[in-house]
Amino acid sequence: MTADNEIDIKEAFQRAQKGHNNKAKLVASLKSRYNKLEDKSLFHEEFAHYLKYAMIVYKREPAVENVIEFVARFASSFQSPPKTNEEGEQQQEEEEEEDDDAEDDHPFLSFIFNFLLESHKANSHAVRFRACQLINKLLGSMAENAQIDDDLFDRIHQAMLVRVTDKFPNVRIQAALAMTRLQQPTDPDCPTINAFMLILENDTNAEVRRAVLSCIAMSPRTLLKVLKRTRDIKENVRKLAYQVLADKVHIKALSIAQRVSLLQQGLHDTSEAVREVVCSRLLPAWLLRLDGNIIELLHRLDVENCAETALETLKAIFKNIPTEELLQNQVELDNRRLIPKESLTCENVLYWRALCEFIRSKGDDGDEMLEQVLPDAATYADYLCGYLKAVPVLSEEQRADFNQVELVMTKEFISQHLIHLIGCLDTNEEGGRKRVLAVLQDMLALPQTPSSLVFLLTEKLLNLISDDHRRIQTVAEIISDVREPITGASQPVDENERRRQQVQLAEVKVRILEAKQTLEDCISAQEFSQAAELKNSITDLENRRNQILQDIAESNQNDPDTLLRCLTMCAELLKQMNIKTRIGPTTSALMSSLILPSIASAHPAVRNMAVVCLGTCALHSKELAKTHMVLLLQIAQLDEVKIRISALRDIIDLLLLFGFQLLSETAATEAAPPSQSSPENQDDDMAVATDEKADVPEDTAQSILVMLSEFLDSEVSDLRTETAEGLAKLMYTGRISSAKMLSRLVLLWYNPVTEDDIRLRHCLGVFFQLYTRESRAHQEVVEESFLLTVRTLMNAPATSPLAEVDINNVVELFVELTRPGALIKPSTNTEVCVHDYMAVRICGEMLKDPTAPEVRLYAKTLSNLELSRDETVREDLQTLLQQLVVKDRVCLRALEKMIYQLADSKEQAELLSTTALQPLDVNADGKKLSQHWEVTRVFVFTGQRKACTAKGGRKPNRRAESSEESDGENVPESASMVRPSRRAKTAALEKTKLDLNPLINQEANVS
Repeated sequence: MTADNEIDIKEAFQRAQKGHNNKAKLVASLKSRYNKLEDKSLFHEEFAHYLKYAMIVYKREPAVENVIEFVARFASSFQSPPKTNEEGEQQQEEEEEEDDDAEDDHPFLSFIFNFLLESHKANSHAVRFRACQLINKLLGSMAENAQIDDDLFDRIHQAMLVRVTDKFPNVRIQAALAMTRLQQPTDPDCPTINAFMLILENDTNAEVRRAVLSCIAMSPRTLLKVLKRTRDIKENVRKLAYQVLADKVHIKALSIAQRVSLLQQGLHDTSEAVREVVCSRLLPAWLLRLDGNIIELLHRLDVENCAETALETLKAIFKNIPTEELLQNQVELDNRRLIPKESLTCENVLYWRALCEFIRSKGDDGDEMLEQVLPDAATYADYLCGYLKAVPVLSEEQRADFNQVELVMTKEFISQHLIHLIGCLDTNEEGGRKRVLAVLQDMLALPQTPSSLVFLLTEKLLNLISDDHRRIQTVAEIISDVREPITGASQPVDENERRRQQVQLAEVKVRILEAKQTLEDCISAQEFSQAAELKNSITDLENRRNQILQDIAESNQNDPDTLLRCLTMCAELLKQMNIKTRIGPTTSALMSSLILPSIASAHPAVRNMAVVCLGTCALHSKELAKTHMVLLLQIAQLDEVKIRISALRDIIDLLLLFGFQLLSETAATEAAPPSQSSPENQDDDMAVATDEKADVPEDTAQSILVMLSEFLDSEVSDLRTETAEGLAKLMYTGRISSAKMLSRLVLLWYNPVTEDDIRLRHCLGVFFQLYTRESRAHQEVVEESFLLTVRTLMNAPATSPLAEVDINNVVELFVELTRPGALIKPSTNTEVCVHDYMAVRICGEMLKDPTAPEVRLYAKTLSNLELSRDETVREDLQTLLQQLVVKDRVCLRALEKMIYQLADSKEQAELLSTTALQPLDVNADGKKLSQHWEVTRVFVFTGQRKACTAKGGRKPNRRAESSEESDGENVPESASMVRPSRRAKTAALEKTKLDLNPLINQEANVS
């Protein structure tokens, strides 16, 4: 074929199917023929005729895609070429004059658009898909300054707005892509933008959401929707959302909270691909817009409130920077390799710390580099000591000044990260290590050291001391120095002065009680003027009492700040000690002189830290745990919320370590904690593990479980979450085995009240999967809790939040958790499955009342179970099912299907007729068989999933006909019985997918 030869339309379509053909030549040849025609209508009709063959094919076949691409190129060849800037300036005036007399769009373009817009309403989803695809390609091939007729624009707009709500995902994708150039971001009422935002929020198909993300225009309105997609359930959507934000959104367009949230979620995403996009696309894009200034990036993250996120961000940046360039980007260090104290800021000290920790993580390879950014240990210790001593201590008046408070908070933040840098120092040299230890001890004993730094200083001190006994001795000496500081002239305590203060305190307390009683009498007598005077006098007396208490505390060095400082050091010491280290004389002295007296302190912060110390200390001694368990139980029920949570954590840790046998000796000498629970909560299924039952008094363990059960109903979300997490730990480790408690946890997970409690939902969601996969015994506990949970939900009153729970979803969870194939180590033997026991329980429940509304739910559940091949099990289930007499058609079909699966082929017809014609006694044989099953139930390890019969196949979803662009959400599950193919028309269509030529030739011969 030469350039001068024209080809007909049929030949062009035939050649266009082959990918190796030069489509540009085909377009030029066909266009040459089109231009020579006087009557274009015949060409239009024939062109549309052959185009229809491609438009009826839904699958993305290469031949069809080539034809669609050829049609798009041919149609776009009639557009006017884009004008250069010079030509545009020269013709600007002419265009203004010709606006009214402007020529219409090219006839072929008008024809093809009209044809596609008429086709978008076709019944065939394939035609709708191809129509939207062609419109998308035509609009996408137009130049940036191209213009189309207003009427055509409106028609395309309206048609695509309809198609973005199409039933088929691929049609919605092409419609969304076609509307890319129809957006008007400056218009607050733009229908395209509104449609895109609606799709991002509500479309169930991930590929549709991805398509909209790729083409949506950025504006303040759409930015929030794109940010929300970074938390999408699908990995590909989250990944694309971060890419869009990196390419289209400037860092200044985001608030500090949005930046921090993006980094926090992206760097901790469960998908490696998403984390990689954040590190390789988002962070470099932000740095590029900030001229590569890392300190400026930290400034825009507000590192004082998100230090951990900033550190992780810096580590991610350092990983993408060559080793040679790391030292070039370092902060300004002086000749001592230190940042001058007057130049220290939150950003550069955080960068310094992150750089040193990153270099140190390289091991021996980073030692030389570390020496270039960090001084020796002794020099750094003196530098740290000088800065910590310069942190001001605010007076009462200065604390009212926000600027002064902000300055101190900034200095404390800098101090914290300077202390963290101690971990990067080379302390192998004896002199440097001793100097660091001396500085840390001095800072801990110094009263001016901020309380927020005590924990870090103690941690670094203990890390430098390896021996536990030396650790205990060092911390005990520091605590002694803090509580009883050595002064130049030690003055003995005046006993008369102390006695006088106690007498004054008692007198003030008596006067307060008398004034309160008089106040109540005045209010009863309605003498309000005198009551007001009494109220003022009571306030003065209470202030006087507080002042006397403060004087007494200061004289004994037992003020709350000092006690809290000492308890913090003690808590860190106990945490760092080896769990096998026994309680020695020094620790016992700390226990009796510091920890136990602080339990009775009037200050909540002191009591809370004392409870933490008591629980941690009890982990090192079983005798100590027995002695103080009752005290911890009382605190967990009676004190403030924060302290109750600390006591609850201690109790859970002690039970995890020592088990419930810890309570055997405790209950013999101490009374169990009181319980206000109703008898119905004290169910016999709430029991400790079987290996401990013989050693544990049932009442004591029962009381603890009842207390924990009551905490699950608490209105305080933190207490409820901590209790649920503790119970999950106890059940997973086998300390308790309780079907009722597991049911409570399932109900708590589904309860709408806990919807905002992310930690609780996440904890329980992970626990259920790990718990059931661990062993067959755990699956049996889940199976026993099934009916308990369903009954609770079915009987929930309308005013209860549980009434909103979807019971079908709960049932599906139980079915999935108890599948034999879910076990980590499934048995290879074809033994009875947990689903078999569940099936018998369900049948027994249905036989109790076949007319109950939950029977339909039970029937549906039966069809989803994986039953074993054991003949006895099958016969028992068949007998139970035949006794059921139900009137509901849905239930009847489900039961007949179940019987059909259980029976042999010879018995199927007989069993079905028996079920339909013989209404048997519900309360006779069914109960006997159910009881017989329970008695003969053998707890054996279940077999693999292969040993169980697969559940009945579901009908395939009609929406599953979407092509490979769909992410699989609409693909049906594999069915056991495959339906026949789509008869004659579909079979003919399948034959034409690979090549359109035979059908085209056949049509031509007939015509």
